[in-house]
Amino acid sequence: MKTFQEFYPFYLGEHSNRTCRRLHFIGTTLGLFFLLHAFSTLNFWWLLVGIVQGYAWAWVGHYFFEHNRPATFTYPRWSFIGDWVMWKEILTGKIKF
Repeated sequence: MKTFQEFYPFYLGEHSNRTCRRLHFIGTTLGLFFLLHAFSTLNFWWLLVGIVQGYAWAWVGHYFFEHNRPATFTYPRWSFIGDWVMWKEILTGKIKF
């Protein structure tokens, strides 16, 4: 896929399970929290914690609930962007939480 506009409908299809989406939202929120914490403390090891948290929650959702392979392995850049777009759409109520 060459554009994010092509990719995003596929990405949403890979996240049709509500529990998987919830786990993505939790992981992304924790990742954001640890990013902010890293900059507020100037201890950048927290960035690693944030990355681990973000992906761990998402991968649990895919393995146990969605039963598919995370798109991150095939489309890492688009998946990272898609996760933040989906997070925003959940936060604003466009996608059901």
